[in-house]
Amino acid sequence: MIAFADPESAGGRSLLDHLGSRFNCSVTDLQQALKLQVPASLELRLERDSQPLKLQIAAAGSGLRIVVAERQSASTPQYALEHDPLTGLGNRLLLDQVITGWKPSAPDALSLAVIMIDLDRFKQVNDTLGHGAGDTLLKLVAKRIKSATRLSDTVVRMGGDEFVVLHTIGLQPIGAESVAARIVELMSRPFLIDGQQVNIGASVGIAAINHGTDSIADLLKHADLALYEAKAAGRGNVKFFEPLLAQRAMERRNLEVDLRRALGLKEFTLMYQPQVNMSTGALQGFEALIRWHNKTRGLVSPVDFIPLAEELGEIHAIGEWTLRAACKEAMSWDGDFTVAVNVSPIQFENQRIVEIVRDTLSSTGLAPERLELEITEGVMMKDYDTAQKHLWAIKDMGVGIAMDDFGTGYSSLSYLNSFPFSKIKIDQSFVRGENSPKSRALVQAIISLGASLKMTTIAEGVETKEQFDELAAGGCMSAQGYLISRPIAANTIADFITELKNPAQSRGNQHD
Repeated sequence: MIAFADPESAGGRSLLDHLGSRFNCSVTDLQQALKLQVPASLELRLERDSQPLKLQIAAAGSGLRIVVAERQSASTPQYALEHDPLTGLGNRLLLDQVITGWKPSAPDALSLAVIMIDLDRFKQVNDTLGHGAGDTLLKLVAKRIKSATRLSDTVVRMGGDEFVVLHTIGLQPIGAESVAARIVELMSRPFLIDGQQVNIGASVGIAAINHGTDSIADLLKHADLALYEAKAAGRGNVKFFEPLLAQRAMERRNLEVDLRRALGLKEFTLMYQPQVNMSTGALQGFEALIRWHNKTRGLVSPVDFIPLAEELGEIHAIGEWTLRAACKEAMSWDGDFTVAVNVSPIQFENQRIVEIVRDTLSSTGLAPERLELEITEGVMMKDYDTAQKHLWAIKDMGVGIAMDDFGTGYSSLSYLNSFPFSKIKIDQSFVRGENSPKSRALVQAIISLGASLKMTTIAEGVETKEQFDELAAGGCMSAQGYLISRPIAANTIADFITELKNPAQSRGNQHD
């Protein structure tokens, strides 16, 4: 314990000079605290030292201010409990203590803000340069964040690549916004690690007392919601908490609960969109499309629930159910028509994916050549080697593999060379897009590529006879879309097959 007394003035000028010269630190916050007529508490992290200096400021009357400074050693058990061993920043325990015990230290200290930071592209550093480089990066990030804050701010590493700044200032949310913008700018600058330049970034969420958040207990939760919004908006964004975010979070939570129960409640069904040969008009097969009918929400679009199912991990159970249901229902069709099933890239993270396909064919009795799996290039991008091994094993069973949404990704050509695709699906954005020479040339290039590689080409989203005729004239082999039929229920497929027994009528058939 070191005690200082300043008999000269309540402003504590000589004390400030003493501390500044002895510790080489900025004492702006201390100067403000010394002017108060009430006790105050500050924690300063000195420029030359990462260990905190805790200051207790008491009023002794007659303008006398007493400051008790306590240096907390990094070797003490209490310090170890409250600080992150890698970066030297505070940890979640320290943050909780500061938030719980927070009181305005001055009449103009009207607000407390939580600035929550999540690094962008940090996982890529760990994956490519190793965890040692990742640890080095976290230390450098911690230093840059500290440089953007005041000495009185509490800076915390929450774990992984997430950090928090507890920011107290009278002018909120302008103060927090300024700090957040500075942090984003600092994180966008390159880092140098072991002679290699590393580029990351940061997304930031902010919650401030009296600015949409009334309770201190809600600060972290609200900052986290704002961070989620910032990440959803893209990298390098700063978002403030708004009450609407809490409402969205509650709606999302309720959707999660309903989605987790949907499979057990048998709320999923399959619809089937027919696929026809463009030369003969003959029916070739159907694409299975999942639908979710919730008793309170009604029909929920796959666009709304599939990404959530992937995020929650529920896509594994839902995907396996879809595969088994489609194969089982295909066995009831009058004819050897194929059934195409979409498989999420997340499902390929399951090492049992090959076994699941094999067991499904065995249990349902469906011939392997009647099953086709439709995948996007996301499957290959997540784990190239594993995806390649699994797809070739599935192909060796006799199952067809189709590349879905061809032309909308980045590396489709290289994947066509390495993976066992038997079909290319021309994305509907090309089919329905502007009928310009450039778009027609792109579609023709895809058709020609498929023919050169001896792969079937199928156009999706065919809605008009003009689209159908132009694709057929260009050499496209198959088509699906509203011109042929909207997706139909499983119990109507028998009637649909009967209607199309005469292939000559199929081209002009419309089921709008």
